Amino acid sequence: MTDRKTLDVYAGQAGRYAQKFATDTDKPKPTFDKFIRYIPEGGHVLDWGCGPGHWAARFAKAGFTVEATDASPEMAALARDKFGVEVRIEPFAALSAENQFDAIWAHFSLLHAPRADFPGHLDQIARALKPEGHVLLGLKLGSGEQRDKLGRFYSFYEETELRSLLADAGLKILHSHTGSEVGLSGEVSSFIIIIAQAVAEGDTL
Repeated sequence: MTDRKTLDVYAGQAGRYAQKFATDTDKPKPTFDKFIRYIPEGGHVLDWGCGPGHWAARFAKAGFTVEATDASPEMAALARDKFGVEVRIEPFAALSAENQFDAIWAHFSLLHAPRADFPGHLDQIARALKPEGHVLLGLKLGSGEQRDKLGRFYSFYEETELRSLLADAGLKILHSHTGSEVGLSGEVSSFIIIIAQAVAEGDTL
């Protein structure tokens, strides 16, 4: 994510974002708890677009080896100071790993990437995962691209469209669920969370 206006919003709102979304870090979270059941004990996890670092801290506490990246220096500083998480400050395009991660957690991060870049990011995920590794994606439902009231850039997807895009990247959907939530801007938006698996060579979707 390299959109300057979005990064500027997070620079000014990092603390408020963390206060809204990064509290109760010991409280059970059904989506997280479901996802870690797919990861081998001590597995290698990438928190891709980690924000204030609360999810990376959860993975570490659960016994996984965690790497965390984010494009926002302010979020990275908050992750270090609040949760002791060291974050590489880099855009999504920097991910070049191959067969490295047992799991990738892209929890409402890739929704800031342009729609035109999204298929390439899915290819990055498929390459970076070990054979039969898993990814979690959190995205906004809808169509097109637009900014919220704070000026953040968002891409929107239909569920059928996502299924096709993931299949093209060699990622098999194992679970999905939808819902709605009030975001940092105060607007209500619909979302989808997907857990998918990298298809091993020779397997079919």
